[in-house]
Amino acid sequence: MNDLDGYTLHESVPAPEEYMALREAAGMPARSLEGARAGLPNTVYGVSVRRDRAGDDHPRGDTDGELVGMGRVVGDGGTTYVLSDVAVDPAVQGRGLGTRITEALVEWVDEHAPSRAYVTLVADVEGFYERFGFERTAPDSHAMFRRVE
Repeated sequence: MNDLDGYTLHESVPAPEEYMALREAAGMPARSLEGARAGLPNTVYGVSVRRDRAGDDHPRGDTDGELVGMGRVVGDGGTTYVLSDVAVDPAVQGRGLGTRITEALVEWVDEHAPSRAYVTLVADVEGFYERFGFERTAPDSHAMFRRVE
C-alpha cells in the first residue's frame, strides 16, 4: 500500500459492482456485470486506489474506502500483457492518481514479465503513456477491436 495524500493504492482489483460504477463515472464504455464477475478474478496484476478519509470535495458524498481509481494488467503471464481499465473518478482527477496507478502497473510488468514480452494498451488519453515507455505502433501496425454485442 502506498499513501497518496488521502488515498491509498492497494494491490487488488475492486468488486465487480465497483468496477462497473468507476468505469461509468470515468466515461468509459460499459461492460456487463457478468463479464466483470468472470474477468476480474483472472487479472494478472491489479491495483485499486481508495479514499482514506471523508472529505467535502466529492459530489456523490464520501465514505472511507471508496474506490476512486484502478488499473489492471491482463494477459497470458508470459508473452503478452495488456494494461487495461486504467481509470480515475473525474471528481478526483489531477492529483497524480492515474500516474501512480500506471507506475504501479509498469513496475510490476518490469519486475515479473520475461524478456521480450509484448506489453500493449489502448490509450484514450493523448500523450499520457509515452512517459512510461509506450510508443505508437502506427504506421507499422494498427490497433483494432471487435466488441461482442
